[in-house]
Amino acid sequence: MTNLVFRFATVQGRHVQWSLRRNCSVTPWQLVWLYVSLCVVSLGIGMFFWFQGATLVIPFASLELAAVGLAFLVYARHAADGERISLRGGRLVVELECAGKLERAEFSSEWVRVEPRAGEGSLIELSGSGRSIQVGRFVRPELRPLLAKEIRLALRAA
Repeated sequence: MTNLVFRFATVQGRHVQWSLRRNCSVTPWQLVWLYVSLCVVSLGIGMFFWFQGATLVIPFASLELAAVGLAFLVYARHAADGERISLRGGRLVVELECAGKLERAEFSSEWVRVEPRAGEGSLIELSGSGRSIQVGRFVRPELRPLLAKEIRLALRAA
């Protein structure tokens, strides 16, 4: 298996692993610091105008910061979402993480089926032993057939 070339997977001996993650430019901690600095600046400007006699600036600034905080919270909750597919010792293990919730499925490598769920650009369905799970959310739709081909190739070589 070491002579196979994969685009999405990393190979270490007979172990193949695909780590598919959301493309996030800001980590949750960077987002916290951004939000804190935004609050300091916005409330500082609001306080300046409050002392100038514009008493409605602070309530509207607070409402705005609450809305931005809610949007940042939703973003941060899904920033670490991802899929990890690993093939080791005749077992295909799929772990999906979404908003801190982990879903895990394990298949025997000789009995797993890899197929598109509906049609062109759809998610990839891995099924076997009465279970099925969809993967490929974090891969562009036009590259999902290539990912499915890689998984099939690794399963045959295992």
